[in-house]
Amino acid sequence: MSNAAKVSEFLNKAKVFYFLTTDGNQPKGRPFSFSMLEGDKLYFGCGTFKNVFSQISANPQVEVLAVAGSEFMRYDGTVKIVKDDALLAKVREVMPQIMDMYDKNGWEMALFYLENGHAEIRGMLDQKEEFDV
Repeated sequence: MSNAAKVSEFLNKAKVFYFLTTDGNQPKGRPFSFSMLEGDKLYFGCGTFKNVFSQISANPQVEVLAVAGSEFMRYDGTVKIVKDDALLAKVREVMPQIMDMYDKNGWEMALFYLENGHAEIRGMLDQKEEFDV
């Protein structure tokens, strides 16, 4: 299993995970639930009209935090925004209602993955696994 697949598997177990950015010098976090593994990359998405998009554009260093059972995962890296119609078509298959809402409102979905990623999976008292993604 690839390291990106390990991260994806953990996020799927967690169901909801927290995407952490900065707004100037203020930390910001918000719940996410969408990620999509394609090849060796794990993609996330957000609307280009949202504050989170402005934040990742201004400072692409981010962290994802997820909790599943008694374990948690930190996954950090540098956001790489991609424009790929084929990927967006796959998102439409996975989240048709959300994408219909985006279309009706004239919103754009930005897709991105993390470059130079690093993940660690921990229990409350010990590290279970650590790897680059």
